[in-house]
Amino acid sequence: MSTTPDVAGDPVEAKLRTFVEGLLGGQITAMQRLLRWRPAWNVELQRGGETLQLHIRGERGGDVSPFPELRREADILTLLGKQGVPVPRIYGFCEDPQAIVMQLVPGSRDVKTAKDDAERKSVSRQWIDAIARMHYLPLQPFLNQGISLPKNAEEITLAGLEAYYPLYARNKTRAQPLAEFALGWLRRNVPQHRATPGFVQYDSGQFLFENGKVHGLYDFEFAMIGDPLADLASARMRDNYEPLGDKFADLYRYYQQVTGQPADPDVVRYHTALFATVSTMQFSASIATPQPGDPHDIYTEFDIALRRVVVHALAEAMGVALETPGLEIVSNGPNAQLLTMLNDALTQVEVASEFQQTKLRAVSKLVEYLGRGDAMELRLRELELQEAQVLLDRTFNRWEDIDEALESFVKSAGPEYDKPLLRLFMEQIERRVLVYGSTAIGGSASHIDLPPVE
Repeated sequence: MSTTPDVAGDPVEAKLRTFVEGLLGGQITAMQRLLRWRPAWNVELQRGGETLQLHIRGERGGDVSPFPELRREADILTLLGKQGVPVPRIYGFCEDPQAIVMQLVPGSRDVKTAKDDAERKSVSRQWIDAIARMHYLPLQPFLNQGISLPKNAEEITLAGLEAYYPLYARNKTRAQPLAEFALGWLRRNVPQHRATPGFVQYDSGQFLFENGKVHGLYDFEFAMIGDPLADLASARMRDNYEPLGDKFADLYRYYQQVTGQPADPDVVRYHTALFATVSTMQFSASIATPQPGDPHDIYTEFDIALRRVVVHALAEAMGVALETPGLEIVSNGPNAQLLTMLNDALTQVEVASEFQQTKLRAVSKLVEYLGRGDAMELRLRELELQEAQVLLDRTFNRWEDIDEALESFVKSAGPEYDKPLLRLFMEQIERRVLVYGSTAIGGSASHIDLPPVE
């Protein structure tokens, strides 16, 4: 491990070094900023003949979290560790800059690194054992930490939605008809029998393993008290791009064995739609009104992929067949030559730092995405305008007016419009995946395939 050239001497890193050495004693001998959009470092500290391997988790930045206080996550991890859940040990919390100093858990999340299928299945079941233990922890320690306790079936089921909604409403800058449609359906179809809350990670399926053993669950930024099946649903979504190690249906059956709970597949499907919806809400303002410094390529990737999951999950829950519309794809638009020049200019930019190279790749991904938009966006908008006019029985002069009209309609429409509206949104997102799905940003959306629950 070494210090990357681009962060050596950086004032933020200097403060973190001073804090860690003051907290734990000893001397930092290596500090490496991870090549990801969120600030994070792996650190090696020498102290009295021992070597401590540490991880520093920095603030996400921006206004995209329902629980923005990073200390909240540190406190949750401390509580979980005290109660026997395998999570990183927390050493301390830095106030300036805000960051969690924790144990560097050994291992990988990539189950392809397991030696064979037997090890992959064992690892995935160890993860189930860990979340099942977490779901049945006493709740009082979390309540003492200020975490809200939902009191009935509706509050338990909608705990995640109610946590994310203030963020969505506060930052909303333009109409969001798909999100509002999903919100309406979710509120009208709450399972009324899920009356026992548990502590949930809420962005589940994140664990590190090595030599066949799970060493820790990680990322509790969105953890709360709610319906334990929400964790199964979010892990089910994650299985698309981070496989869990075994078939989801088999893991859900194992969860039932461990917990003694009966199968409830419709609720898992419901929570899949709910988690996809709140995740879409989380980043909707970042796409509608991009802010300086945002990881624009990442948020755009999240947006198109999550919107497709919302549609697929609602279709599954409603029993509506998925359909792929026909669309003639054109490769080049009116700005093709200019975009070629821009791509060429980017290839000529030389960046020595590996970290800054990630920034340059992000720009390249956005330019590629823009090229598809230059070729096809006007055609997509034309088709969306035509379909909205048919469904709403009115004429639009501008594509920009469609979302406002659709949002107004979905807020007042009865359940009899659920399937026609879903089919409209399905047409919209599936066409966009046809256009953008082969790009680096759109690749995640093109591989959405919810695994069977049973």
